[in-house]
Amino acid sequence: MNEAASERAAGMPPVRSGAAIFIFVTILLDMFALGLILPILPKLVESFVDNDTATAARIFGLFGTAWAVMQFIFSPILGALSDRFGRRPVVLLSNFGLALDYVLMALAPSLLWLFIGRVISGITSASISTAFAYIADVTPPERRAAVFGKIGAAFGAGFILGPAVGGLLGDMDPRLPFWVAAGLSFANTLYGWLILPESLPPERRAPFQWKSANPLGALHLLRSNRILAGLSLANFFGQVAHVVLPSTFVLYATYRYGWDTKTVGLTLALVGICAMVVQGAGVGPIVARLGERRALLLGLGCGALGFLIYGAAPTGPLFWVGIPVMALWGIAGAAVQSLTTQLVAPDQQGQLQGATNSVNSVAQMVGPFLFTLIFAYFIGDSAPVKMPGAPFLLAAALLALALLVAWRTLAGKSSAQLPTSSRP
Repeated sequence: MNEAASERAAGMPPVRSGAAIFIFVTILLDMFALGLILPILPKLVESFVDNDTATAARIFGLFGTAWAVMQFIFSPILGALSDRFGRRPVVLLSNFGLALDYVLMALAPSLLWLFIGRVISGITSASISTAFAYIADVTPPERRAAVFGKIGAAFGAGFILGPAVGGLLGDMDPRLPFWVAAGLSFANTLYGWLILPESLPPERRAPFQWKSANPLGALHLLRSNRILAGLSLANFFGQVAHVVLPSTFVLYATYRYGWDTKTVGLTLALVGICAMVVQGAGVGPIVARLGERRALLLGLGCGALGFLIYGAAPTGPLFWVGIPVMALWGIAGAAVQSLTTQLVAPDQQGQLQGATNSVNSVAQMVGPFLFTLIFAYFIGDSAPVKMPGAPFLLAAALLALALLVAWRTLAGKSSAQLPTSSRP
């Protein structure tokens, strides 16, 4: 059976390359716009508190928590709305709302208005789950892992380019990155308005129900069968482990290796480049050769080994050895995305992505406190042994646990044997 016939048999619209490219561009620009403001937002917060760094750090932490809470609440809501009204209006309205939000932050006269802007950003950025549902709509199951890998590359590219350009623009004017981010989001909205077709036909839509759209109710979908529940649990452990990088890497590299800002930045760029190569070019061939189940286990194993190298490396060059190993973890993310989309009905893809994004948001709320407290304890005077790499060793243990959960969940099952669940 050829590809087009398999898509018709699955009841999905044929893959539209322009639509898939738009979703890639949407996520790339969203991440690029977010990256633009990352190096500037803390400094802007600091300017509102008379350059008191300690106070600014606490306020910025509050901003981050508020953003994650909004993601937790609104990801399943937007996902359910996309199941009811289609993906196109949710994606376009979210892009437009994000553009208006960047304008608000560019003009913010006080911390309160800046905080409101971050809250709105958390709501509008929750549309990422709808973008993933769109990909599930237009891509046959056997190709989803490769496409999700390319989407992961868009995340990496945005976070590599965004902070670099944002830093240059911020040197000119601290408000300029917000204006550029707003312009990109407006352009993205216009591009989508002209190019993006709807991926979910009316006959495949589901009624909006609050019991499945609220964050707690959305988790019911993740418990609808044993395989989906197990994969979701493994994904949660992996998401918590991932938070160790943004929360402790800069402090760890400075403390243990004495790296300056330039070396830290170049190392982060190398991390992003390796991740982009794996997700953009490696996921498809690896999954095609190994299958999604073994690719998932391989990715989790490489991630655990990479974190182990990070935490144990006594010198900077040995830390760098772990970067390409860690990059192979990206295979797991694409594989688990592909597997879970095969376990729910077509009109539940939005709910699935929304629920998954809510779980990821919980990890983003828990992880920073967990890893920073562990790092502080193991470099402090009260620690029984000095172990600055303890946060990375914990992250390795979490990925090993995720590997165990995934292995037991998928034991004895090939991708072809995975069932597609009925509506719970």
